[in-house]
Amino acid sequence: MRVHELAKELDLNSKDVIKILKDNKITVKGHMSSVSDEGIKLVRDSVAKASSGKAPAQKKKQPHAVEAAKKPEKKPEKKKEKEKEKENVVSVEPPQADEKEKKPSKVLELDLPISVKSLAQKINTKPNELIAKLMTMGVFASLNQMLDAETAEIVVHEYGYDLAKKESKKIEPIEIIEEKKSTFEEELLEKVEDKPEDLKPRPPVVTFLGHVDHGKTTLLDYIRKTKVVSKEHGGITQHIGAYRVNSSHGSIAFLDTPGHEAFTAMRARGANVTDIAVLIIAADDGIMPQTVEAINHSKAAGVAIMVAITKVDKPTANVERVKRQLAELNLVPEDWGGEIICCEVSGITGEGVEHFLEMISLQAEILELKANPDRLAEGTVIEAKMTRDRGPIVVVLVRKGTLKRGDIIISGMYFGKVKALIDEHGKSLNSAGPSVPVEILGLLGVPDAGSEFRVVSSEKTARSIAEHRQEKYKGELLDKRQKVTLENLYDRIKQGASRELRIVLKCDVQGSIEAIIKSLQAIDSQEVVLNIIHNGLGDINDSDIMLASASNGIVIGFHVRTTPGIKDLAKTQGVEIRNYKIIYDLINEIRLGLEGLLEPEQKEVVTGHAEVRQVFKISKIGNIAGCHMLDGYINRSSFVRVQRDGEAIFEGKIDSLKRFKDEVKEVKTGFECGISIAGFKDFSEGDIIESYIIEKKIRKL
Repeated sequence: MRVHELAKELDLNSKDVIKILKDNKITVKGHMSSVSDEGIKLVRDSVAKASSGKAPAQKKKQPHAVEAAKKPEKKPEKKKEKEKEKENVVSVEPPQADEKEKKPSKVLELDLPISVKSLAQKINTKPNELIAKLMTMGVFASLNQMLDAETAEIVVHEYGYDLAKKESKKIEPIEIIEEKKSTFEEELLEKVEDKPEDLKPRPPVVTFLGHVDHGKTTLLDYIRKTKVVSKEHGGITQHIGAYRVNSSHGSIAFLDTPGHEAFTAMRARGANVTDIAVLIIAADDGIMPQTVEAINHSKAAGVAIMVAITKVDKPTANVERVKRQLAELNLVPEDWGGEIICCEVSGITGEGVEHFLEMISLQAEILELKANPDRLAEGTVIEAKMTRDRGPIVVVLVRKGTLKRGDIIISGMYFGKVKALIDEHGKSLNSAGPSVPVEILGLLGVPDAGSEFRVVSSEKTARSIAEHRQEKYKGELLDKRQKVTLENLYDRIKQGASRELRIVLKCDVQGSIEAIIKSLQAIDSQEVVLNIIHNGLGDINDSDIMLASASNGIVIGFHVRTTPGIKDLAKTQGVEIRNYKIIYDLINEIRLGLEGLLEPEQKEVVTGHAEVRQVFKISKIGNIAGCHMLDGYINRSSFVRVQRDGEAIFEGKIDSLKRFKDEVKEVKTGFECGISIAGFKDFSEGDIIESYIIEKKIRKL
C-alpha cells in the first residue's frame, strides 16, 4: 500500500502519515512510496491510540491526534540529544586547529558591493586579468560593474585571500540603495502583509513543458474535453494558453507553453509563474533538446517537477528508456527509488489521465499552496496582444487577492480600468480569485508578457506610476549603446569603435551560403573588414538577432522570412535586418554601401588668382582687400590662400565677396572686387589671393 492510499483510508493528510512513519524510524521519500505491513500496522495503532486518549470534541482534529502519537517518544530523544551534545563538545578543538591552518593567511576588508576595477586594486592584479578570471567562472562583467558579496568572496579566495565578514556593515548600504530606487513607487503603492489566518488554500498552477509534438496540447485537450490542437497552425502551439479545469480532485490552472525551440523565452515565462512543472515526454521519442531546456527552466524557477510520459498507446513506446534518460539527468523516478513522480498517459485514449490528475492534487497538497483572496489583486501577465476591435487584450494569472470588474490596474508602463473579465470559454466573469487565469480588457497599452500587474486604489495613483515608468524607460533607451548599420559604420570607424562589419547570414539552401560567403570575402578593403560571424539555414530567428546585438553586427537574409515578432525584437535591440532574393543585389548593395562609407579621395583644384591693389579700413568690420582678378574666377564658397612674396601666410574661407556695394556669388577674370577673409585682416598691397576648391572622388572597392 502507498502512503497516499493509507492516508485516504485513515482520513489523514499524506504529510501526517509520513511524520508518523519517520517517528517510528521508517524512512519514506514521498506520498507515492510503498509502506510495508509492519508500517501500516504502526500507523493504524498510533492513530487508534491518539484517538482513544482524546475527548470526543477533539477527535475531529486529526493533526492533533498525530501529534499525540508522537508524545511518548519525546523524552528518550532529549536524553540522546544531550548525550550527543556532550560528545560534540569533546571533539570540537582539534578540527578548529586544522581549519585555522587551512585558511588563507591574508584577510581583506571590502565595502560591498564593489566594482571590478576597485577589487583588482585591492588584490593587486590587473583589471583585464580579473575580468578574464571572472569569465572562467561564468561571470561576464565590465570594468565598472558591481560584484555582490558572494561573487567577491569566491574571487578573492582564488587569489589567496579571505574576506573579512562584516555582515551588519555590508547590509546597510545595500538596503539604502534599494530604498532610493523604489522610493517613488513605495510612496504610492501600499504594502499589504498577509496574516496567516487570512490565507486560504488555492488551486495549483501547472505548466506543461517539453519538446515540440510530444503531446502537450493533446493531453490538455483530453483533460479539457475540447479541440485546441485543431485550431493551431500546423498542429503546433504558438502561444501560451491558460486554462482552468475542475476535475474530480479539485480545481487546477493549466498553462500550455509552446514546445518549438523558437519560443524559448515563452517557455521560460511559463516556468516562472507556475507551482508545478510537468515535463511532457513522448514514450516513442524520449528526451529531446527542448526537454532538457524545459528541465533547466523548471529548476531555475525553483518549482516542483513531475513527469508525464505520453503516447504510451503507440507500439514503439519505450517507457523504461525514458526513465533511464531521466535518471541520467538526476531526475530519478519514484519507482526507481527517487522523488520524481512519473505518470504514463495517453492523450488519445485517456489512459492514466485520472491517475495523473490525482498525482497533481497530491503534489499540491504537499506544497500547501495558500493565498489571501480578500485583498487587492496581484498577479502575472501571461500574454498580451493588440486587436483592432477590442484594443489591448491581456491574459493574466491572479496570484493574490481577487480581481474584479471595475478595478484600476497597473502593469509595466500601462494602466487602465478593468472593463471586462473573460475566461477561456469566452464567458464574462465578475471576479477572478487566486490561481485563476483570465483575459482582461481596459488597459491603455500592451504590457510585456511576464510582467507583474497590480490593482491600485485610484486612477491618479496608477497614472503617476505609469508616467514615472515611461520616463524611466525613455532614459534607458537613451543610454543604450549605438548599434552598427551600413549608414553609421564609417562614423564608428572614425571614432575607433569598429574596424569590421560583422554579419549574421541566413539562407534557404547550403549552396547559397557558400556562394555568398565567397563573394563577400572577395570585397577587399583595408579600412573595413567583413567578418561573417555566423551562417545557417532557415528563417531569421531570435537567436540570430541576439547574436548580432551582442556582436554589434547586422543580419543578412537570402530567400528567408522575417516574422513581425523578430522585426520587433530587432528594433528593440537596434539590429539591422536586410533581406534579399537576388544574390547580385545582395553583393552589390553591400559593396556600394561600403564604398559610400569609405572616405573619398580629395583633390585640390585652383580656380583663380586675385591681386590686392588697395586696402580699405571700415569701422566695425576691419580691413577689406580691394582686388583685381588676374585669372580664372573666385567664388563666394571658395577656399582661399593668401600669398606674400611667394609664400602662403594664411589659409581660410571667404567671409564676404562684393562688387561695389553689392554682395555677389562669383567674380571672373578682369573684374575688380572687395574680399573679406574670415580670421584674417592683415592685408598688404601686392598680396596674391589664390582661390581653390576641393574635389571629392568616390573610392571603389
